[in-house]
Amino acid sequence: MSAAVHFGAGNIGRGFVGLLLHRAGYQVVFVDVVDELIDALNRTPSYLVKEVGLESREERVDNYRAINSRSDEPAAVAEIASADIVTTAVGPTVLKFVAPVIAAGLRQRADGTAPLAVMACENAINATNVLAEHIRAAVPEDEWPAVAARAVFANTAVDRIVPAQSTDGLDVTVETYFEWAIERPPFGGDEPSIPDATWVGDLAPYIERKLFTVNTGHAATAYHGFVRGIKKLSDALADDTVRAAVTGVLDETRQLLVAKHDFAAEAQQAYVDKILQRFANPYLPDTVDRVGRQPLRKLSRSERLIGPAAELAERGVRPQHLLATVEAALSFDVPDDPQSVELQQLLRTLTAAEATERICGLTPADTLYDDVVAVMARKAGGGG
Repeated sequence: MSAAVHFGAGNIGRGFVGLLLHRAGYQVVFVDVVDELIDALNRTPSYLVKEVGLESREERVDNYRAINSRSDEPAAVAEIASADIVTTAVGPTVLKFVAPVIAAGLRQRADGTAPLAVMACENAINATNVLAEHIRAAVPEDEWPAVAARAVFANTAVDRIVPAQSTDGLDVTVETYFEWAIERPPFGGDEPSIPDATWVGDLAPYIERKLFTVNTGHAATAYHGFVRGIKKLSDALADDTVRAAVTGVLDETRQLLVAKHDFAAEAQQAYVDKILQRFANPYLPDTVDRVGRQPLRKLSRSERLIGPAAELAERGVRPQHLLATVEAALSFDVPDDPQSVELQQLLRTLTAAEATERICGLTPADTLYDDVVAVMARKAGGGG
């Protein structure tokens, strides 16, 4: 049986990527560093993925194995050396830590073996390219041409809401909707068999459509909901003030996506409408605290708020709803989230100009800069 090694055995790994690889007929080898999770997977023969929404269903996943790459890295390396696919769902900042293990597996891979399909399934633009650079850094320069020939690196765009949930057991609750878009060209017509994947010639429009609609809208709902004192994400979207703010944000990103990628305006509006329906799903027990976590990453230059706002500003459009969402994000104060704590500390100690550059990566050369400085001036302790 073909094998797929998946880094990240958390809810997204089990309830999305691992599930679709299982459906495709691969034996999934979960790799993680959380002892309790790996032990639970190895002693439990199967788990349920519960899809909730208007058409709820359950699906059982079995025939998997699990390896702790921290305590048994050689086993993970050996699996990669013989696998057909390697995927990740660990978070963009963790890719540099899994890259050396993948590099070691590629170095052990026998010449003549079919290339390993390597795909990072993260909420970030071109995450596989980032992973590939980390892998290259872990390989001696003189070996890289041979090692690179043993892999095909393909970027992906992933979309499925997997809310925070009880840590008891392995069963996972997810929404019914999902999309896994994978770029086709790197495979030269010999892409792996994953029936639930969408293979596309140019991934960039799909990545930005998802990031600037799903992720931007999700964050906007969380931050405006937090400001309104609302705990549950679906309750936030049911609030007229929050819904108007989120709708305004998605109208701005719709304008950008239609202009930049030639999406049909009607099709993009239908996509926005579908996204709003998904966020309002009362069966998903998601919270504004979970969705809003890591605000420093989400406020960075190329991410879901500043990224589209900066592009709109360059096109002569003042993104007032995105700017209002940036201001709401600056109010995100959740003691359990380290980035939230750091954000509030930065706002207390930096001037508005310093905070704009440090938090959002904007400089005076950016068209959006003055507008964000004005927002920061209302939040940063040092003023302008």
